[in-house]
Amino acid sequence: MSAAEQQVSIWMRPEQVERSGPGRRPGYSRAQITQAAVEIADREGLDAATMRRIAQELGTGAMSLYRYVPKRDDLIDLMLDAVVGEIELPERASGDWRADLSLVAYQTRAVGLRHPWQAALTRRPTLGPNSLRVYDFSLSALDGFGLHIDEMTSLCGMVGDYVASAVRDEIGWLEHARHTGMDRKHWMAEYVGPYVKQVVESGKYPMFNRTIREGRLSHMSPDTRFQYGLDHVLNGIAAALPNTRKR
Repeated sequence: MSAAEQQVSIWMRPEQVERSGPGRRPGYSRAQITQAAVEIADREGLDAATMRRIAQELGTGAMSLYRYVPKRDDLIDLMLDAVVGEIELPERASGDWRADLSLVAYQTRAVGLRHPWQAALTRRPTLGPNSLRVYDFSLSALDGFGLHIDEMTSLCGMVGDYVASAVRDEIGWLEHARHTGMDRKHWMAEYVGPYVKQVVESGKYPMFNRTIREGRLSHMSPDTRFQYGLDHVLNGIAAALPNTRKR
């Protein structure tokens, strides 16, 4: 493949389907390669999902797979779009924008927790078919309010950014518990608790003291904490919508 061809999006390159015949190794598909990569990343982390490792999983040579997926960025795009495909949405928005965006948020969170490697990726949009399906559904939830498309994009982006941040936080605590044996509750009580008590007693940080004495957020379950933050994001969106259809 030429350098110019490598700059073309994977979504613009038709997949070449190979027929297997007598004496030939079986052909593969992008979907098979992508699925193998996702399974490896789920088990061992994103860095483990190399072409060599995928080839071992499929029982073939690494070089043969580059005919299907020419470069690493293409593989990541395919992997991201594949897991986004797990987001289950109706064909059309229901007309209840809050319910529709909540559905996207919860489905996206579930996918992120099933595939922790996804949360570590900060990159351009993949623009694959599954990603575009979710994008269109989200924007259509806010259609009909008289908002400019940029406003709709920005408001939906607030939901996406919140979900991404919340998922990273949840995964971080799960990883911490796996490595240390301490979940969030035990970490707060047994590890950092004595230090926090010392800080509070110093009186130097009054707002931090209020957080410790009055705050409920850190004591909520992950599900309750996620909904609490999502409600605030959706309330912010409601404030930006015309009064006639805020619901």
